[in-house]
Amino acid sequence: MTAIISGTVYVLGDNIDTDQILTAEYLKVNPSTAEGYAQLAGLAMCGLPEGALPFIDPQSGRAAYTIIVAGKNFGCGSSREHAVMALGAAGVQAVIARSYARIFFRNCVATGELLPVAAAEPLHLRLKTGDRVSIDTASQTVTWLESGEQIAIDPVGELANIINAGGLFAYARASGRMGSEQAIADS
Repeated sequence: MTAIISGTVYVLGDNIDTDQILTAEYLKVNPSTAEGYAQLAGLAMCGLPEGALPFIDPQSGRAAYTIIVAGKNFGCGSSREHAVMALGAAGVQAVIARSYARIFFRNCVATGELLPVAAAEPLHLRLKTGDRVSIDTASQTVTWLESGEQIAIDPVGELANIINAGGLFAYARASGRMGSEQAIADS
């Protein structure tokens, strides 16, 4: 994965659940089709409370933000893979949170849709929606582009490579840890 992800942030608080990311009524959308994946893009964060800043740009139908910054327990709730896929389809490349719900984190890795970055510092209390940051996975820092201030993030290790490969299975195939799909089908 490119060691640096830069973009505009959308700031949320603690306990953002999968119903806020994608409400249950849209679980019938099939993300494995081009049409379904495109539909999910426009639905990302559709469960935020009324009055929240718009997440989706009405002109493009995609997120106006590349990076989500949140507090503790991001992605709690159900185990829906659709929530992660909606964010990725919308153009989100990374989430920086204090902590993640275990299943949401695992779905990020399995699908390769977005990079889950952990930071001990409560960035959601310091940054505001619209700020621009740069995540450098190699130096394990987030740089607040307006001020140049750098903040430490937890090491992402092999996660960046897994996300870059397109998810856990694609990474396993690319790194020789798993046979090709054809070889598996033939066995």
